[in-house]
Formats: sequence, C-alpha cells, structure tokens
Amino acid sequence: MDSDRCFDKVLIANRGEIALRVLRCLQDLGIESVIVFHDSDRYSPAVRLADEAVEITGDTPTAAYLDIAQIVEVARGTASDAVHPGYGFLAENAGFARSLEAAGICFIGPTADVIELMGDKIRSRDFVEQHGFPVPPSVSMNPDDPGFDTAVAAMGFPVVVKASAGGGGKGMSIVRSKEELARTVRVAASEAEKYFGDKRIYVERYFDCTRHIEVQILGDGERAVHLYERECSIQRRFQKIVEEAPSPALSDSVRAEICDVAVGIAAAANYSSAGTVEFLYTPEGEFYFLEMNTRIQVEHPVTEIVTGIDLIAEQIRIASGVPLRFKQEDIRLSGHAVECRICAENAYEGFTPETGRVLYLREPANTNVRFDSGLHQGQHITVAFDPMLAKLIGYGKTRDDAIAHTIDALQELVLLGVNTNINYLGKILKLPEFAEGETDTGFIPRHANQLVEDPPSTSQQQALLAAALLSDRGTRTILDTTPTPHRAIGRWRN
Repeated sequence: MDSDRCFDKVLIANRGEIALRVLRCLQDLGIESVIVFHDSDRYSPAVRLADEAVEITGDTPTAAYLDIAQIVEVARGTASDAVHPGYGFLAENAGFARSLEAAGICFIGPTADVIELMGDKIRSRDFVEQHGFPVPPSVSMNPDDPGFDTAVAAMGFPVVVKASAGGGGKGMSIVRSKEELARTVRVAASEAEKYFGDKRIYVERYFDCTRHIEVQILGDGERAVHLYERECSIQRRFQKIVEEAPSPALSDSVRAEICDVAVGIAAAANYSSAGTVEFLYTPEGEFYFLEMNTRIQVEHPVTEIVTGIDLIAEQIRIASGVPLRFKQEDIRLSGHAVECRICAENAYEGFTPETGRVLYLREPANTNVRFDSGLHQGQHITVAFDPMLAKLIGYGKTRDDAIAHTIDALQELVLLGVNTNINYLGKILKLPEFAEGETDTGFIPRHANQLVEDPPSTSQQQALLAAALLSDRGTRTILDTTPTPHRAIGRWRN
C-alpha cells in the first residue's frame, strides 16, 4: 500500500452531499472508491462518479443505509480496506464499527468503545465531570424514584429533557413548570425507546439565551489538537441552520480556554479521528459541556476554510495509522466563513418538510463561495431522508465579507421544483442583529416577526408559473407537438 494513499480502496456508506464530499477527497488522495446506494439514489452524482457502485435494498430507503450486515458484505465483496460512514445513518454506531473490525475492515472513525462512551449522554457527562471539566446542572435519576421531582425542581425551571442515546437535537423537550414535568418525561422516555431503542432520559438546566459553541478536534489516540471553534446558535427545533467560524462572541482568552477543555476531553478519551466537542456558552461568560459527536459534522466546511485543513483527508490518514501531522502551534485561523443549510422545508409554516422534484438547479458562481451538494436535475425530493439538500458556505477576510458573499450567493442560487428555506436564510443574514453578532439559541423565535414571508415579485410569479407549466406533462406534450411557423414553411425564410 502506498503510504501517501493510506488505503487502496474505501467504501462510502452514505448518500447525498456528504457521500460526494468523501468521494472527491478519495479522488484527491488517489484512493479507489466504492459506494453503496439505494435505488432512489441511483442517478446521484456520487453514484455516477464512484469507481464502483453497489445497490443495497431495504423495506425503506433509510433501512437500506442502516443495514449493517448488507453493507459489511458489500465491503467484503469489493475488497474494500476501509469504510467511511459520513454523518448520520451508521456514523456513530458502535455495532457497525465492531462488525467491520470483525471482518478485517477499518472503520474510518474512533474506536467502538469511544463511540459508545460519547454516544451515551449520561455516561459521557459523568466521564467529563469526573475529569474535572464543567457540565451544566442536571438530574439523571430514574424518573420513578421518589426524589426525582424534587431534584429537578431544585435546579429551577426551565429544564430540558433529553434522551441518553439521542443527539443532533433529536429527543429533546423543554419543560417550563413543575406541572409539565411528569407528562413530558413520560413522553420523552417513550419516544427515546421508539427512536433510539433506549428509554433512559436525563433532565438538564435549560438556558434560554445561550450560544452553541463547538470545538473541532483531531486525535490519533496518542495526542489531540483543536482546530478552533464554530458557532452554531442559529437553530430551529434544536437543529442548526446557520453556522460560522470563528465565533464572534469569544475573546482570545475564552477561545483558548474552551478549546483547551475540548482537547482535554478528547485526550482523556484517547480519541482517534475527527470529532466535535459541543458547549453551551452563557451570557455570563460560563461554558458547559453539552455532548461530543464522534464523526465529521455537517458544518465542517467552515473550519476547513478558516484553517486550510481538509478534515476528511485527516480522518482517512489517522484511520490508516498515520500519526497527527500537526502540532497545535501549526494551526492558525485565517478569515471567516458562514454556512447555510439549504433544506426542503416551508420555513414560514413551522419548518414542515417539503417534497418535489428538482426541475432546475443553478449553483452560485461566486469565487468566495463553496457549495456542497449531491443534487441533480430531475431528482425526487421525498420525506424518506433528512430535509437538508445542500450547504452553501461564504467566506472572506472578515466576518462582514463572509456574510456579504453568503447573501449574494443565496440570491444567485436557484432551485426550482421544491420549496426550500433559501429566502428565509437570506432574511436571517440580513438582520442587523446577526450582522452585529448578537446570536444565541433563541434568535429565531425572538425575531419571528422580522422573518416573515414576502409576497412574490412579478418576476418570481412568472418564474414559478413557468416552472409549474414545464413540470406538467400535458403542457409539455402540447409544446412538443404544436407546429411552429418555421416548421410549417420549411427551409424558406424572408
């Protein structure tokens, strides 16, 4: 095996934009690629561009991508050295990592033990606290224990109920009074068992106006470094939609402190791979450990832009046994980057998922923009998968530059055939409060009256009408069969 190539062949166990992102990295490293795909993704760019593509099946498209035995068998059958799980699906599944190890195939990520430790929110909090790092006030008793209600009330309301096996904003409910507690806990435990197969929950003090700060780390099992922080405070339903690096809120001293804590947590876990340590940052300047994600994050591009380090490539190198190539002092911040998640949703009607078919796609051409997407014209957008379709990242020397480039790119981006949040994201970035860096997790509800839908302009109405007509089979048949004057008169012209 060529040491520069790390592996000879890597299987991508994912879909959409992250599958294409990993594929392009493999091409840059000179590594042969294999991708698994469900029939619904047969014509996706990643499937078309991979060296090998193997169809997997399931009762649903999602079930196919979660089928460990089937994916391991494909990895074996294609003689793949390793598997990159991307994010979502099996990326944080310890059982998947162990199954690959048993088959003699490398899992590009941390060890199964570390995935289990950090994937269990109660265990991970206890681990972090035992090593002397700050965690928010919480109660992890069994809700049936006699002292549970009293212990929760002693923290003060509001509180947030979380699933121990949850993550990514899922399995969370806010409780603002003692009267709501029993019912919310009961529902949360039921949902946790349904979605995660683990009914354990815990209750944490909820902060209404905190910032969500996360630190990107890299570790090789012996040593860990950080690649500074991202701010991910613009959220709806606990789901991030705008992220940036670095955070406009942190002083140099606080940045150093929070990044050092993240490295300390990673080092204590003997962490190996790319990972993210997430924190709550209060208006009083305190920060608390929230969770650790043992995978590449959706928002990793903003860190890549401001540090110049390809995180996917480093993941692959570390998994192949290459020690960390960086000392902490080698990693510098340069410029600013803002990422917007383009989602198929109606942002003006409760962020409900939208479906449709991509009739036309025009990507932004700005040189200060990165557009990560797995979209293709004709693609059917369904509710089978997460509504995120693509990521648009603007960057520049300053935060103002990055915001301006992102706004311009959002206006230039055209996606017809499915309702998206593109205009809504532009509204967020144009708010004076965003420009001034006054962001926290309550930003969207606080500015709801300013983030309302504008009536479509005449040109927008015409474009929508044209798209609707062109998507109608009957209209297209008429257009295709109606003779034009030039056809009627043959080759003769005035």
